[in-house]
Amino acid sequence: MNIQRSGAVELPAHRVQPMDGKAFSTFRINRLRHDFHQHPLLQLPELANLAREMMPMGKCRFVRPGMQQDSKFDHAGEHPDGRGIDEVFSRIEETGSWIALYNIESVPRYAALLDQILDTVREIVEREQPGVFNLSGFLFISAPPSVTPFHIDRENNFWLQLHGRKVLSVWDDYDRVAVPADSVEDFIVNHTLKKVKLTDASRHSAHEFDSGPGDGVYFPSTSPHATRTDNSWVTAGDGVSVSLGVTFYTSHTRRMARVHQVNRACRKYLHMDPAYPGTAPVRDRIKAPLGFGLAMARQFALRQLHALRALREGVRPAEGWWGEKAPPGSY
Repeated sequence: MNIQRSGAVELPAHRVQPMDGKAFSTFRINRLRHDFHQHPLLQLPELANLAREMMPMGKCRFVRPGMQQDSKFDHAGEHPDGRGIDEVFSRIEETGSWIALYNIESVPRYAALLDQILDTVREIVEREQPGVFNLSGFLFISAPPSVTPFHIDRENNFWLQLHGRKVLSVWDDYDRVAVPADSVEDFIVNHTLKKVKLTDASRHSAHEFDSGPGDGVYFPSTSPHATRTDNSWVTAGDGVSVSLGVTFYTSHTRRMARVHQVNRACRKYLHMDPAYPGTAPVRDRIKAPLGFGLAMARQFALRQLHALRALREGVRPAEGWWGEKAPPGSY
């Protein structure tokens, strides 16, 4: 594996820009440069204020000490030592500190910031994948040595390194050694990462990016990825790594998720080995509307099961009993 260090590139204020604009594609991994690490809302004191606002919403996440890249990606809404947000940030440079802020668009000023970030690249995204929706942001704040375990996401991702250094490992979304097809299907339909595991066989195929402030990487939906940071770059007053994932869905990610829905049914119930989404465009066009129908039928069945269970137990259905905001497989 070759670790790539980005060189300095001058950019206009507060922009995201592909390192090779002519070669940029939303369907493959691309290196980026940006200067959002200089934005006032993305400095550590402001992120501490953001965390204070988000903690009551249940959108601050913590991991247990000793996580490795091949660990199960477990995170909880409370610090493992019971620390409050103020203490978390007062001790954020302590070895192994880790906090993630999920869905920062829940706070209006950060929703506006995410719109600003995406607007700098919207044109090059929509020329291949129109219909951008559900723009979200995820901030990861940690002190080395720390990791984010191997996993996949449903969304496309503009990953921006803001402060400190971090090595991002990304695998191609079509790498079936890294994550087999049935594991992707289970994740898309059931939201489970149970089968998504880092193996020795796939380690050599990662693209690795040793990233500092102003570096970034774009990677498509379902691209496996993990991060790590060590102590080699740490100096007094510079001991925290902060990265931001700007994620979004498009008409393409929605269509591919619906194809996954059909493929999972074919694999599970008909014992078939269906073509992976994107490899058979004509079949994908047939599968996509079928996948939407399957997703809606599954969502309806889940709603009825939840309602019947609540009725049997003599209680009102719990909040969210209707299932997800959108049917599984619709994104």
